[in-house]
Amino acid sequence: QLQLVESGGDLVQPGGSLKLSCAGSGLRLDYYVVAWFRQGPGREREGVSCIKNYPPPNDYTYTADSVKGRFTISADPAMNMVSLQMNSLKVEDTGIYFCAVGASGQCDGSMQSSTFNYWGQGTEVTVSS
Repeated sequence: QLQLVESGGDLVQPGGSLKLSCAGSGLRLDYYVVAWFRQGPGREREGVSCIKNYPPPNDYTYTADSVKGRFTISADPAMNMVSLQMNSLKVEDTGIYFCAVGASGQCDGSMQSSTFNYWGQGTEVTVSS
């Protein structure tokens, strides 16, 4: 059974860090484009970061301007896992974070969610003092 399971969400103070993980079951993540999306309270779902064609040297990552310099996506093919390291967290980073994969997922500034076929249930990140 194909499954994506996110973990690592938590309550953290502004300026803090979290590492989210997406574990694949029933599929090899390195065969797909893997992305992180998020949906904050009262907001539309937005693309955060994505990775494709890993491992190096041909890997490619994209990170949204809103989190660039603070969030880093990485992949561990041996563990069949993709992670999102989030530093210098802000209140506006609060939301449900989803892992998604797609054979032809758009990994660029558009990051259309419709191009990702499989989604996890999400993990909740709350940034609050």
